[in-house]
Amino acid sequence: MNLEIVSEKVKTILTEIGEDPEREGLLKTPERVAKAYKYLTKGYHQDVDNILNDAIFEEKYDEMVIVKDIDFYSMCEHHMLPFFGKIHIAYIPNGKIVGLSKIPRLVDMFARRLQVQERLTREIADVLQEKLQPKGVAVVAEGYHMCMMMRGVQKQNSTTTTSAVHGAFRAEKTRMEFLNLLSRNRI
Repeated sequence: MNLEIVSEKVKTILTEIGEDPEREGLLKTPERVAKAYKYLTKGYHQDVDNILNDAIFEEKYDEMVIVKDIDFYSMCEHHMLPFFGKIHIAYIPNGKIVGLSKIPRLVDMFARRLQVQERLTREIADVLQEKLQPKGVAVVAEGYHMCMMMRGVQKQNSTTTTSAVHGAFRAEKTRMEFLNLLSRNRI
């Protein structure tokens, strides 16, 4: 990403909305916005294999593994406004496990792109299914969307929940076990 070009475009936007990009408070805003967008979209320049970094291990464990309450921050591709929330992920190993820290890193990689919550949820489930080949994967995302909260319908307390499941989680009993475990209190 060329920060100079993005900075110039931001300066144009400031002018078009009726601001003076030369006033003191806005002098460095174009550069700050360009740097922010570079960070907020860094997922485009990340690779699943580099994130997993050989952290897939042979293990005979075959019970549910859950990593819940993973914070995520993303940008709606329709309005380029933030949406954020929590993602909960479960998988049932089939001879392979992944280093636990890699799961939130995968969430960040997909979230740091222009997104819709539905795709974000599915991409995480699909990549875990592909790379681990587990008996099943489940992903639930709960998000607050600024495009709904501060413009449009202006519903500040609404949340959006999406899910994606593969394999064993398609069975109601397994899916319900996952959902029940999500609702339990913390340690």
